[in-house]
Amino acid sequence: MQPQRVVITGLGLTSPIGDSLDAISDALQTGRHGIRSMPEWDRIGDLRTKLAGVSQVVLKGRYPRKKIRSMGRVSLLATFASEMAIADAGLDPDLVASGRVGLAYGSTTGSSDAMEEFCGTLFTKYSLRGLKANSYLKMMSHTCAANLALFFGIKGRIIPTCSACTSGAQAIGYAYESIKYGLQEIMVAGGAEEIHFASAATFDLMFATSAGYNDRPDASPRPFDSARDGLVIGEGAGTLVLESYERARARGAQIYAEIIGFGTNCDGLHVTAPSQAGMAGAMHLSLRDAAIGAETIDYVNAHGTATEIGDIAESHATQSVFQRRVPISSTKSFTGHTLGACGAIEAIFSLAMMRDQFLAPTRNLETVDPRCADLDYVLERRSADPKVIMSNNFAFGGVNTSMILQKLT
Repeated sequence: MQPQRVVITGLGLTSPIGDSLDAISDALQTGRHGIRSMPEWDRIGDLRTKLAGVSQVVLKGRYPRKKIRSMGRVSLLATFASEMAIADAGLDPDLVASGRVGLAYGSTTGSSDAMEEFCGTLFTKYSLRGLKANSYLKMMSHTCAANLALFFGIKGRIIPTCSACTSGAQAIGYAYESIKYGLQEIMVAGGAEEIHFASAATFDLMFATSAGYNDRPDASPRPFDSARDGLVIGEGAGTLVLESYERARARGAQIYAEIIGFGTNCDGLHVTAPSQAGMAGAMHLSLRDAAIGAETIDYVNAHGTATEIGDIAESHATQSVFQRRVPISSTKSFTGHTLGACGAIEAIFSLAMMRDQFLAPTRNLETVDPRCADLDYVLERRSADPKVIMSNNFAFGGVNTSMILQKLT
């Protein structure tokens, strides 16, 4: 069987800057961000950072209790985004449950709220009294994939991706490969993350969080900026529906873009420190998969977390691949780092830029760190018609991903 072209026919998301393509496009163009102070974290002793990007979606009462008993917030966010994407693609519920539709979905962990409730009781009181039987189902590593499959009745292949900050990107990449090589007719793919102080504490212990702007949420994060002081964590979910170009065209489906390349690899060197060679390697893999040269890429949506070591390494890896001042920005400056969701959310941000013909800036980027490579950093909204976009994400464990989206003309 010849490889098939793979297109995006549905999307859904919830993010700190909006829950629709129109809303996030407006935010990216007007500078409206989703970073806020977290006074509720004041009770956590020695926690330095007090900023986060929080989704404003209302989930309470949206779904029947019987259908969400095994869901924590992370799965609920994933369900919201996936419900939107499936409806957007015009997929009949019977088709979704036919076995012809598969699922690839990830998050960094399961629900941290559920984990806090379960472990806090068990490990401090050494008792099962008050613990709920479904706590594990909410906090298990593949909770999003399992719960989505159950909620929508998906019976095709299921691919849980749990690779920290590349979870969403790998889910889309593996879904793309499932369609490309005829292993599944349709794939629902994405990633999700819920906000919790445990995630902030994880990066705080590594001195990787932003703590100098706690009283000024507008001023952080600052990817690639000389005055950055670390990342801000965020939450949200993003879901895409993928199918072959021929199938989409035959049924008259809307097509947002074509996925023409995906690459993923591992540094195999260090659990937290990034590798320029590994990052560049993933970009080369996606370009090779797309069968295009780097000169074809109109814009790069960077991982850009606003950490010193990450920004510098990523910028030089990018420059080594492109050998030119390719336009680049980090949309995490609007949302914070949504961890397992970022690859999916940022792919949707890229689709918004394609549709509405602009490049989003890196918010708060005022003075590029001179240690970063010489790239075309987008400092303010730029009118453009990006037809080919590369979106990159990198994770602990040396996991690297690169995805290439192309506008159909």
